[in-house]
Amino acid sequence: MLGKRLEKGRADRVVAGVEPDPTCAQSLQCCQAAVERRPIPLSDMAQGYGDLASDCQFWLQKLSGWNQACTLETQQDTCLHLPRFQEFLRQIYEALKEADPTVIMERFPTIRQLLAKTCQNPFILAYDESQKIVIWCLCCLINKEPQSSAETRLNSWVRGLLLHILSAFRFDVKEVGPFTQCLGYEPVDYYPGLLKNMVASLVSELREGHLNGWNTQRRMAPERLMSLSRICVPLVTLPDCQPLVEALLTYHGQAPQEVLWPELFDAINEAFLLKKISLPVAAVTILWLQHLPSLERAVLHLFEKLVSSERHHLREIECFIKDLSLLRFAFKAYFPHAPASLATVLSQLPEGLPQGRWFQRLQLISQQLREAVDGQPQGSHGGPLQSWFLLAHFGGWADVAAEQLLRSDMDPPAALLWLLAFYHGPQEGAQQRARTMVQAEAVLRGLRELSGSARLSARDLQALGESSPGDPRSPACTQLIRQLLLNFLLWAPRGHTIAREAMAFLAPTHDVTREVIGFLDQTLYRWDQLGTGASGPGAPARALLQELRAQV
Repeated sequence: MLGKRLEKGRADRVVAGVEPDPTCAQSLQCCQAAVERRPIPLSDMAQGYGDLASDCQFWLQKLSGWNQACTLETQQDTCLHLPRFQEFLRQIYEALKEADPTVIMERFPTIRQLLAKTCQNPFILAYDESQKIVIWCLCCLINKEPQSSAETRLNSWVRGLLLHILSAFRFDVKEVGPFTQCLGYEPVDYYPGLLKNMVASLVSELREGHLNGWNTQRRMAPERLMSLSRICVPLVTLPDCQPLVEALLTYHGQAPQEVLWPELFDAINEAFLLKKISLPVAAVTILWLQHLPSLERAVLHLFEKLVSSERHHLREIECFIKDLSLLRFAFKAYFPHAPASLATVLSQLPEGLPQGRWFQRLQLISQQLREAVDGQPQGSHGGPLQSWFLLAHFGGWADVAAEQLLRSDMDPPAALLWLLAFYHGPQEGAQQRARTMVQAEAVLRGLRELSGSARLSARDLQALGESSPGDPRSPACTQLIRQLLLNFLLWAPRGHTIAREAMAFLAPTHDVTREVIGFLDQTLYRWDQLGTGASGPGAPARALLQELRAQV
C-alpha cells in the first residue's frame, strides 16, 4: 500500500501534462490572508496553545524516529500515523492563522523544530494535503514588515523552508508567481531548483517507460509526449534541459506515427549545427534517422562550410567526403522527378569517355535537357530547377562544354550555347536565354579573332568582356562570358601572358575574385582527374590561382 500511495504522490507531481491542483489556489489565498492577518488577544490563544504544545512533544518524537532511519517499518509507521498528523497540522494552522509571529514563538517555541523536521520528511510532503497545510503554517510565521533583527531572521528561516518545498515538489507555474511575490521571493531564488527537479522527474519517467516497453500502462501517452516535446522547442539550448532533450530523442514509443513535435527536431538540429548544444553520437544518429530533413540540413551546412572556407580545396573536400559515414539512398531519391534517360546520360562523367566522344555526348545532354525544360512549366515538379539541379550535380559537363566552344574551329554549336545559357541562368525564360546565346556567340567570335591575331593585349580582351549600353547583359550572361574569357586565358597560345593584367577587370570585387578562384580550383581538379592540361595551361593556372588566393 505504501508503494502505491507514494507512486501516486509522485505522479501527481509531474509537471508536463497535468491539470493544476484546485487546492493550490486555495493555498495561495490562505497564505496571503495569513501574511496580512491582524493579531488577536493573547488570552484567547493561551488554552489552545497549551493543548497543542502537549501534543507537539509526541509528534516531535515521531518525526525524529521517522527521519533517522528510512526503513520499511518507519515508512509503514508514517503512513499509519499520517491522517492523525495531518489533523494535528490543521489544528496548528487554525490556531496560528490570525496570531502575531512574535507571540507564536514565545508561547509555542517548539513549532520551529516541528515544522523543520516535517519539511525534511519526503514521505509527509509527498502528499498534497500535508504539503499544503505545512505551507499554510509557515506563512503564518512571516512578518510582512519586520521591526527587529529577530523578526528578519525568522522571515529568512521561513523562506528557506518554503524554498526547499518549492524546489523539491511540483507547483503550477502560474501559481508560483503570485505566491512567491506575496512572500517576497525573486524568481532567481526558486526557478533553477524547480526546473532541475521538473527535468529530472520527466527524464526518469521517459527512461522508465523506455526500459518497460512491454508494459504499455507505464509508458507515457502519445498525446502527452507530443505536448511535452512542443513545450521543449524554445528550451533546447538551456543547459538544464539537455537531459530532457536527449531523453526525448532516445525515447521509442509504440505509436505507428511520430509522436514528437516536428519543430523540436528542427530546433535541436539547428542548435547542434551552430554548436549551441552538444549531443552524444547516439542522440545525433537518432535525430537524423528519425527526421531526414535534419540530416539534409546537416549535410548542406557541412558543404557550405567546406566550400566557403578559404582553407579547403576541392581535393581536401573530396577526402573529407570519403571519410563521412552517411546514409545511402537510391539515386532516384535525390532527383525523383528527373527523366531517367537524362540522369543516365549525365551520370557517365567525362573521364569515363574518350575525348573524341565528348562533343557528341554534350549534344545529347543539351537535347534531353531542352526537352525536359521546355516540356514542363515553371514551378512544376519536373520543371527547370529540377533539371538544373541534376546538371549542377554533374557540373563537369558544363565546364567541358565551355572548353569545347573555345578550342573548336567550327561555328559555335547552338546546343552547347543553350547548355551553358541554361546552366548559368536556369530561372530565365526562353526569350532571355536566346538573347544570352546570341551575346555569348558574339563574344566567342571575338575571342577567336584575338586568338589568331599577332598581338594579344588585355585591353582587347576587356573590350569583349564589357557590355555596350545598347546591348545590356543579364547577370547569367555576364557570368557565362566571364567563364569563356577565363577559358580563353587558359587555352589561348599567349593567354597566360596577359592573365595577371586581365584579372584587374575580370575580378574587380572580392566576391568575383572568389568566383574566379573557385573556377580555377575546379578546373585544375578536373584536369587532374582527366589527366589533361598538365603540360599546357596547368602550370600558369596554378600560379594564377596561388596569386589570387594571396589577395583574399
